[in-house]
Amino acid sequence: MTATFGWMQISMAAVIAAAVGLALLPVSGLAAGQGAVFAVVLLTLVLWTTGAVLPYLASLIFFALTLIFGLATPDLVFAGFASAAVWLIVSGFVIGAAISASGLGTRLADLMAPLLRGSYAQMLGGLMLAAMALGFLMPSSVGRAVVLVPIGMALADRCGFGKGSNGRIGIAVVLALGCNLPSFAILPANIPNMILSGAAETIHHVSFGYTDYLLLHYPVLGILKAALVVALVLRLFPDRIAQGGQAPDPAPRGAGASTAVQLRVAAVLLVTLVLWMTDALHGINPAWIGLATAVILLLPRIGVVAPASFKTSVDFGLLLFVAGALALGALVNQSGLGAQIGRAMQQVLPLEPGRDVLNFLSLSLMSVVTGLIATVPGVPAVLTPLAPDLATQSGLGIETVLMTQVIGFSTVLFPYQVAPLVVAMQLAGEKPGHLIRISLPLAALTLLLLLPLDYLWWRLWGWI
Repeated sequence: MTATFGWMQISMAAVIAAAVGLALLPVSGLAAGQGAVFAVVLLTLVLWTTGAVLPYLASLIFFALTLIFGLATPDLVFAGFASAAVWLIVSGFVIGAAISASGLGTRLADLMAPLLRGSYAQMLGGLMLAAMALGFLMPSSVGRAVVLVPIGMALADRCGFGKGSNGRIGIAVVLALGCNLPSFAILPANIPNMILSGAAETIHHVSFGYTDYLLLHYPVLGILKAALVVALVLRLFPDRIAQGGQAPDPAPRGAGASTAVQLRVAAVLLVTLVLWMTDALHGINPAWIGLATAVILLLPRIGVVAPASFKTSVDFGLLLFVAGALALGALVNQSGLGAQIGRAMQQVLPLEPGRDVLNFLSLSLMSVVTGLIATVPGVPAVLTPLAPDLATQSGLGIETVLMTQVIGFSTVLFPYQVAPLVVAMQLAGEKPGHLIRISLPLAALTLLLLLPLDYLWWRLWGWI
């Protein structure tokens, strides 16, 4: 343990030294000020990835360094707090607390248990299918997690999976990844998809159809990747459902969790779901719908979330982390560092007309690497403006070049890249670090197995 701690100290000292060097010394290819931005970004990413400090502290360090050295304005640094994502998370915590406090999660788990309790594999597969189905109905990954995670945790309780057990962690990880990864292949379901679609239309006048996008990406990046997630969880978090009946209910339903209260919460959630599903018709952002739902659930007499429950359910540290991740992506983009890194990779990658396999792999890898630095929502913002040059270098159509971004931003190595993953694990009450045990081998399998299959699928549909 001492040796591990010593290596951590040595590694962090090396990272800090590298960051100071980037900030103070001129770096070839980087404009004035970009070296300092790169230094702060590098330090923050390492802190998030290694867990050397808590994620919210890493965000505070990022805020402080960025503002003290004048790398960005306060408006940009704190823009994350005004983003829809942060307020959707706040409302998500309140909705999750209402589902738990009312006993609705346990009631729904009781209804689902006979269908899923046949085996651990059946339960994980069923929850993954539920998350995938919800991806077609609800345009928010946080919203999907808010609905499914409390039910999944209630199911874990019914199966006797205690906090920290493999079974409970496995359910949490499947729901976290299931509410996020397959829906990257559904055009309106995740934020990066919509950023890509909007940027492609605004900059290049290229429009993606819902069906074309779905048929191109969902069979491999949706269905096959979801199957790999379940297989990896079964392998790395093995467990068995105890035979001989259900475990005792950890939160017996009493006066505070009556059927009337559950019906009231269910009605509020049903209206919320309908409004989330029809956002394209009424134009109200899902975050503001969630905020209104949170207000109703907090109102005296009408709501079910007491002030004390609100204080314990909303994790301010998580909000700081998410705001920091959003600000980091904005800083990378606004400073020009993202575009600079993209151009550098453009020069290094072996792009050449006629070498379709190598071009496809290179463009996909370029998107993966960009997501490590700019976070996943920053990938389309950084790479979309470069699409014409990449199309010329590779000999591929601009639509094909743009679509390769989806492979990259749906390949997640670390939880910090996709804030909703961390939110889902927080809702489950399990450590986000458990995700890395799945995300790293999943990324490797994606590059080694799914990427070649995806290439063949694209050729079959005439995209290459």
